Amino acid sequence: MHWNIKDTPLKETTAHLIECLGVDAVVAQLLAQRGITTFEEARAFFRPHIGQLHDPFLMQDMDKAVGRLQQAIDQKEAVMVYGDYDVDGTTSVSLLTHFLRSQGLDVTPYIPDRYAEGYGLSKKGIDTAKAANISLMIALDCGVKAIEQVAYAKTLGIELIICDHHTPADVLPDALAVLDPKRGDCTYPFKELCGCGVGFKLMQGLLQQQGKEVNEIIAYLDFVAVAIAADIVPMVGENRAFTFLGLQQLNTHPRPGLKALMRDKPTRQIISDVVFVMAPRINAAGRMKHGLNAVELLLSASDEEAKKRAQEVETYNSSRREVEQDITKEALAQIVANEEEKSAANVVYAPHWHKGVIGIVASRLIETYYRPTLVFTKSGEGVLAASARSVRGFDVYKAIDACRAHIIQFGGHKYAAGVTIKEESYEAFKAAFETQVAQTITAAQKEQSLDIDVALPFAFITPKLLRILKQMEPFGPENRSPVFYTEGVVDSGYAKLVGQDKSHLKARFVQESSSPIDAIGFGLGEKMDLLKKGMPLRIAYAIEENVWQGNVSIQLRLKDIE
Repeated sequence: MHWNIKDTPLKETTAHLIECLGVDAVVAQLLAQRGITTFEEARAFFRPHIGQLHDPFLMQDMDKAVGRLQQAIDQKEAVMVYGDYDVDGTTSVSLLTHFLRSQGLDVTPYIPDRYAEGYGLSKKGIDTAKAANISLMIALDCGVKAIEQVAYAKTLGIELIICDHHTPADVLPDALAVLDPKRGDCTYPFKELCGCGVGFKLMQGLLQQQGKEVNEIIAYLDFVAVAIAADIVPMVGENRAFTFLGLQQLNTHPRPGLKALMRDKPTRQIISDVVFVMAPRINAAGRMKHGLNAVELLLSASDEEAKKRAQEVETYNSSRREVEQDITKEALAQIVANEEEKSAANVVYAPHWHKGVIGIVASRLIETYYRPTLVFTKSGEGVLAASARSVRGFDVYKAIDACRAHIIQFGGHKYAAGVTIKEESYEAFKAAFETQVAQTITAAQKEQSLDIDVALPFAFITPKLLRILKQMEPFGPENRSPVFYTEGVVDSGYAKLVGQDKSHLKARFVQESSSPIDAIGFGLGEKMDLLKKGMPLRIAYAIEENVWQGNVSIQLRLKDIE
């Protein structure tokens, strides 16, 4: 693994931060690397608050959307709230359904079936709205490219408010309102909202129009925080304020549905709990059964109801995990059987693989063979569908586009995409994709890399530093948990392999005369031989709090050992 150690900021910048904030050089460097160079910027970073939210009416079409929504409330119309089947979509639908019902509206939540309807606004959903005499639909986390579907809805007398965050095409759908900060003509100052965040801005706009304070809907920010964490959007600006306040809500007054997903964790919920515990369970409903199950869980009115629904979702998640593991084993075996261990890309296919987990399987394959990956399965008569995942720096969307002669349709972005091809085109597509990747991938993109912030002697690892690092949360893209490195450390003789398959490493390191520090390295079991040699090592790690049987200590979360 290549260590990418970040540049040291200008001495003048760090000196200024040390003086005005009273922090040490390590913290000053971490802040400067995040673009924080003044006292005011540091205060905004360390103290996110509701006043940092932008005026929702800066978003193009917000006035139209709010006006139409208020009309629906005044006339007590029936409304459909429609969203995608992933975490962002299901939390968005739950958010707006709960809020609009509190405004007295008759709301039908709708999530498309992943297999029968596919991604985005569906004709079936529109027909369902028409059959229920619904004349207003609100589409969340989808819809900005649904030109044909919006036109179809219009022929049935159904108006649409679209709340999306994906990059639109050159032509927008002819909806009543299209709320999307990535619209070319939208001057909204923060472009990186998730779909649930756009839905919250619609709520905020309505409240503002009614002359009420945004404080009245802070309780809904737990939904938004979960969506932001799961959708991997940048953890800066308005997203940071949303997530900070949403986690506070989650830790003080959790709604029954989210509380049931916390699994009785005794300490406060942090962003990693949302990403690795809550989000996979919410997602599992849409993968294995139906996304509406997740919405019903999130909207549970009591702890008893939520617990029962959470058990159902947990069953889906367990099933998802088993299916994913089985397919991953089969896919790895297929690569070996085809003698493709040295290929430029992973392209695998079996007709029986579960469509709901092939994206996760693609990510798992990259853990073994670090290269762009597509996992195909059967998707209807004579048609195959794939999920694509990429490696750092390589644009898989562009590589797929170069193979479009063999493709029915595709969509996505640089690191993840979906592809549909004819069954008979599989071998031709596979060969074309392999050639394209081989010709365009760079040597650096073939090697895993680790971003490291700063060198840190063990003497600097103190409870005070940990407290400051915790104040830098919530972490996410563009505000990653700081990664440090220390040279000249040795294992104190404590090292052992742990975990069911002994793939994880537990160690206790010392540097010169420092106190020993415990460390855990998930998936780093193969580094045990290095430690046994007793030679000085350099380690890369994050610093975290470890709670065990009521005792709190500092622990290093190892990233790599050399």
